[in-house]
Amino acid sequence: MSGMGVFAAAVIGILAGWIADIVLARRHSLFIKLLIGVIGSFIGAFIASRIDLHLAGFAGELLVSSVGAILFLAVLGLFRRTA
Repeated sequence: MSGMGVFAAAVIGILAGWIADIVLARRHSLFIKLLIGVIGSFIGAFIASRIDLHLAGFAGELLVSSVGAILFLAVLGLFRRTA
């Protein structure tokens, strides 16, 4: 992965984590938003590949990552409430 690819992945991760924070009314630090977004991008990419959904470009990657981050935070919230 090139330097620009790492930078773009970090930007998408931060944006996806920020979107998930807004949707689920959470407040996390910038670093946590990045982690949420990166984990969400893996989850979103896995789900998108399983349902054979191919979205290209920055907007497509951001959408898939955001949906994955929202799902990740929602599931994490379920575990935090029951524990």
